Formats: sequence, structure tokens, C-alpha cells
Amino acid sequence: MAPTLYDVKPEPGDLIEIFRGSYQHWAVYIGDGFVVHLAPPSEVPGAGANSMMSVFCEGALVKQDELWDVVGTDKWQINNLLDDQYEPRPAHTVVREARALVGAELSYCVFQRNCEHFATELRYGKAHSRQVRKAGEVVLAAGVATVVGLGLVALAGAIFGGGSKEKKNTR
Repeated sequence: MAPTLYDVKPEPGDLIEIFRGSYQHWAVYIGDGFVVHLAPPSEVPGAGANSMMSVFCEGALVKQDELWDVVGTDKWQINNLLDDQYEPRPAHTVVREARALVGAELSYCVFQRNCEHFATELRYGKAHSRQVRKAGEVVLAAGVATVVGLGLVALAGAIFGGGSKEKKNTR
């Protein structure tokens, strides 16, 4: 079950991670039950597979919405994921800058400028996206596994295939 404000109380400047199935949407909590987030047109609670259309978007709107309107029925958590690497900016600065961006249309790229980049840049002054990095690691690992697998098949063919030819030749 998703947390409620009675279970967990975000503080202004906290990052909110919302689990949308195959990806996470990110927002910055600004207080009084509201968040600011970078939302491509397909980013709505319950969009399911349609939310993947954000891959093709080039622009997104900075919106201020109630946390519950953004979360919908999805699970969420406070996730100040880079606090161990970077000093968070003062909460009043994060909130002021987030509010100043509301209504702006910003460039959007799922790989270089997504909602997680937006949220981490507000909190830390540095744009990061761990989910993009993780996706890259999965693609790289799959590529390496394919190359290694093909190499093992070739090696096995050379060892076992070559041996049977030799046996045929010796008979």
C-alpha cells in the first residue's frame, strides 16, 4: 500500500519518487501537499504503457500539483538519492526556484533532460538520472553477455567441432 501523509511527511525540498511500472516519475515537494515536476504530455497517473510515449517528446511543462494528483494510486517514496554525494541546497532555495519555473515549457529528453534530471538539479544544483544510468548498464550488460555468449559458442565449436573432424580424418 502506498504511504500517506499520515505515515510519511515529506519536507520542502524533498525528492518524491513515484513508481509508474517500468519507470519512475520524480517531483520536488514544496510544502502544503504540493509538488513541482517536469511533465511531458503523456505523464499522468495510470497512463501505463502510454506514458512511454514521453520517449518521443521534445518538450515538457513544469507543473505544480497536489502530491496525490500526481501520485494517483501508484506507490511513492521520499528519495533524496544523492544526499550522500552532494550537499542539498537550502530548502527555501529549492522551493523558490521550483515555483519560479512553474508554467515554463522546458526541453525534454528521456536520456538527458527528464523529470529526474529536473528534480535532482533543483535539490543539488546538478542534474542526474540514476534510472537512465541503470538502463544504460542493462543495455551494456546485455551487449557484453551477447558477445561473451557468441564467443563461448565459437570456442565450443572450435574445441568440440574440430575434434570430431580430426577423428573422422584418422579413421
